[in-house]
Amino acid sequence: MPEPSVRHDAIINAIMANAGRSTLPFQQAHADRWHGTAFWFNDLLDSASGSEVISQYLVTAAGMTRYDLGELTLRPELCEPGMSAEKLLMTDFAEGWTVLGDLGVAVMPTAGLHAHGRRKGWSWTTDEITDGLAARHEDIARIGAEPRPAYILGHDVGEQDGERLQAVVVGRVARGADGHVHWDSTVPEGAPVLRSSWGRSSGTTGSGWSASDSSCPAPSGTGSRPSTASGPRYGNRGPGRERNR
Repeated sequence: MPEPSVRHDAIINAIMANAGRSTLPFQQAHADRWHGTAFWFNDLLDSASGSEVISQYLVTAAGMTRYDLGELTLRPELCEPGMSAEKLLMTDFAEGWTVLGDLGVAVMPTAGLHAHGRRKGWSWTTDEITDGLAARHEDIARIGAEPRPAYILGHDVGEQDGERLQAVVVGRVARGADGHVHWDSTVPEGAPVLRSSWGRSSGTTGSGWSASDSSCPAPSGTGSRPSTASGPRYGNRGPGRERNR
C-alpha cells in the first residue's frame, strides 16, 4: 500500500503549537560537550477526585547527565517576565537526575527550577508533555518494518558560536530486525528529545549524532518516584558575568 501523502509543514506547525515551549537545552558547563535537550513532562498521578494531581519532571537521555556542573540555556519565551541571565548553572547536576531502569531515560523534578524562578522574580511559562500527548506502548508497537514519516524536536548546536536554536528534523522510522525502532539518518548534535511518528509523539532516549536507538513512551508508571529530598544548586550566568548561590 503506498504511503499516504504527508504535509510536513502542517505537522511541524502542530508540533510547535503543542510542544514548542516544552524543550530546554543544556550541556556540561565550561565545556563544549555533552549537549542535550530535556523536555518538561507532567506525570498524572490521580484524577479520580475531579481535579488532576501531577508530578512534573524534566526528561532527557540518561547518558547526557553524568557530570557535576550543568548549564541550562534560559529560553526567553519560557520565562515571564524576562530574566537578565542567559544561562542557569547547576552544581551536583548528575545527582539531580534519577535514571529510570534500562529505558535510557533520566528525570529531574522541576520543583527546584520553579523555586529558583520565584527567588529571581519570574516564573516558567512552558508547554508540558502530558500523558495524553505522549506515545503509549501500543502506539510504538504499531511501528513496523515499513518506514513511516517521523519528526524530532530539540536544540541544535551552532557550528560557530554553539548557539542552541530549536529545530524540527524530518525523517522516517521503522522497526529493524533487532525489534527496535530506528531513525533512518543522523540528526544535529544535542537535538533529539521528542520523536513524533506521523500522528503520535513519544519520548526518546536519543542524544548525540545518531538517533538509531529504541523509542520508548514517556516515563509514566515506571515504579518508584524520583526523590525530591536533594538535588542540584542553581546560579545565574549572564553576559560576561557569573553569580553563584
